[in-house]
Amino acid sequence: MDIKGLNHMLTEEERSAFDRDGYMIVPDALPLEMVPPLAEVAGRLAAEQRAENGEPPHKAIHYPDFIGKDDVFLELLDWPKTFHKVWGILGWHIQLYHSHLMVTPPIPEEERGSLKRLGWHQDSGRLNIDIEATPRPRISLKVAFFLTDTTEPNRGNFSVIPGSHLRDKIALPDDGVSEPEGATAVRVPAGTAVFFDRRLWHAGGRNTSDRTRKVLFYGYGYRWLRPRDDMTVGHYLERSDPIRRQLLGVSTGGKGYTSPSEEDIPLKSWIRDHVGEAALVP
Repeated sequence: MDIKGLNHMLTEEERSAFDRDGYMIVPDALPLEMVPPLAEVAGRLAAEQRAENGEPPHKAIHYPDFIGKDDVFLELLDWPKTFHKVWGILGWHIQLYHSHLMVTPPIPEEERGSLKRLGWHQDSGRLNIDIEATPRPRISLKVAFFLTDTTEPNRGNFSVIPGSHLRDKIALPDDGVSEPEGATAVRVPAGTAVFFDRRLWHAGGRNTSDRTRKVLFYGYGYRWLRPRDDMTVGHYLERSDPIRRQLLGVSTGGKGYTSPSEEDIPLKSWIRDHVGEAALVP
């Protein structure tokens, strides 16, 4: 793993902001020359899914398990400007458990007068029901790489309620239209990464602009967490270094996910060797 990433480790200010707000923004996470190739492949995959399912051109596309569909996505798995912040928050016992891309075209003019409230939710489905704890545990986070500009409102902006990751429920206005108190549209340029705690109440925004929004979501969680999609990554394993293999779900066996040996978690050894013992505890 590139030691240049040590220049982008989680700062105390970032940790405090993430713990307080449930999300944080990493400007210029991607160089601008990387953005168009990523956006092109994301658009192609969305178009293929749209054609396969016979979906109309204005329908938003949710494409899971994109990580294995094109080599262009693999480099972001342990991208120096973001990955060192991921393990800074979650620790070393982690893997990629989910990837999905969102392509959000503009809403047709004729449908804009009947819009309802955004779809506010926390991630992880049954996990929020099955685990008896308040507040719910963090367990995972996502890194969202924005491939299109959302510095202006109404471009399908990622919307959040800062601090809501510590609340199991939020109050929704009775009118079915108004957004909950504290709702905030995140406005960032292309190349930005947005980290968010899976417990953060969030939603995809409305796109009433003249451009299509494209975002890649990489979900990292503890290695005992079941993957949320098919993780079709086997073709990457032979050419992946040990840390990438860990992130792609490789284990010495079932026990390796819950009581790992050093062979299961090379990220831990890398952190110890390059950062020190103190960094092994997030």
